[in-house]
Amino acid sequence: MTSTRALNAAGQSIWLDNITRPMLDDATLAGYIDEYMITGLTSNPTIFDKAIAGCDAYDDQIAEVGSDAARTDEEVFFDLAIDDLRRAADEFAEVHERTAHLDGFVSLEVSPNLAFDSTGATIAQVRELATRMERPNVFIKIPGTKEGLPAISDAIHEGIPVNVTLLFSSEHHLAAADAWMTGIERRIADGLPPDVPSVASLFMSRWDVKANPNVPAELQNRLGLAIGGRAYSAYLDLLASPRMHKLMNSGARPQRLLWASTGTKDKTASPTMYIDGLVAPYTVNTTPDGTLLACSARGTDAPPLMAPDGGDAEAVLAQFGAAGVDVDVYAAELQQAGAEAFVDSWTSLLGTIAERRAAVAAGR
Repeated sequence: MTSTRALNAAGQSIWLDNITRPMLDDATLAGYIDEYMITGLTSNPTIFDKAIAGCDAYDDQIAEVGSDAARTDEEVFFDLAIDDLRRAADEFAEVHERTAHLDGFVSLEVSPNLAFDSTGATIAQVRELATRMERPNVFIKIPGTKEGLPAISDAIHEGIPVNVTLLFSSEHHLAAADAWMTGIERRIADGLPPDVPSVASLFMSRWDVKANPNVPAELQNRLGLAIGGRAYSAYLDLLASPRMHKLMNSGARPQRLLWASTGTKDKTASPTMYIDGLVAPYTVNTTPDGTLLACSARGTDAPPLMAPDGGDAEAVLAQFGAAGVDVDVYAAELQQAGAEAFVDSWTSLLGTIAERRAAVAAGR
C-alpha cells in the first residue's frame, strides 16, 4: 500500500493540484489514479499558464480556435481548458461513480477578475462554464470573497457544484459553508433535490510564507498547521450542528473542507509538512506533483489523524499573538494578496495565449 492509499484508507481524499495536456496524452494522470489513488484534480490560471507556455501540445487547437481575430484571448483559453478538464473528468468518472458522486471531481476557475466584482457577473460566467463542461463531476471555482459569497449561494441553488477558493481562515471557511447551506436551504424550499456537492478550499502554505520573516525561529513553519487545526475543530462543530443535521436529514451531503496550497515553500522544511499535519477524515488535500511523489516515497503508513479539537493549535496561535501576529489581519491581507496574485497569473496567462496565437499564425 502506498502512503497516499493509506491516506485514502484513513478517510481523506488526495487530489492533484495540476493539469497539462501532455499528462493526459501520455497517461501520467491515469498512472497517478491507479498507483497513488488520486481521486480528483484542481486547476488555476497559474497551472494553465505554465502548461500552455511550456509545450507545443496546445498549438493545433490554438490554430483552430484562435484564428478568428474576433475571439478574445480569454475565450480561446477557456476552449483549451475545457477540453483538458473534460478529458480529466472522464479519467475520474469511475471514481465519481464508485464514491456515489462524492469524489472524482475536477475544478475550473472563473476569471480571477471577478473576485471583487458583482454577483451577477460571476454567476453568469459560472453558468456558462458549467454548461460548457458537459460533465457531472466538475466543480466551478468561485472565490470566497465578500462579493463571491452570494454567487456561491446562487450557484448551489441552481444545482452547480462549487469549489470555493481563496479561503485563508476558519472565519472565511465558515462564511463559505454558510453560503453553501443557504443555497441548499433555498433548494429545499423550492422542492429541489438538496444534494449539491461542494468543497471549501483553505490555503495553507501562504500563512508561513507571510509569517516566517516576522517571528522567532521556533515559530517558523508552524502557523499554517495551527490555522488548519483551528479550522478543523470548527469544521467538526459545523458538521455536528443542528442546521447541518437538518440539511442532511433532507438528503444533503455536507460540503467538505479542502486543504489547498499544500506544497511546502520553505526548502528547509519537510516537503510533506502540509500532508502529514492535515490528515483528517471527510477532508480533501490537493497536492502538486512534487509533493505527491515525495509523499509516496516516504513509506506506506499514514501519519496520525488530526486531533478533533485541533490539538495544540490554539496554544500555538497564542504564541504567534504574543509575537505580534494578528491572524485576523493576516487572513484579510492574504485573501487580498491571493486575489491580486491570481489576477497577475490571469494576465500572464492571457499574454501567453496571445503570444502562442501570434506564433502559430506566423508558422513558428
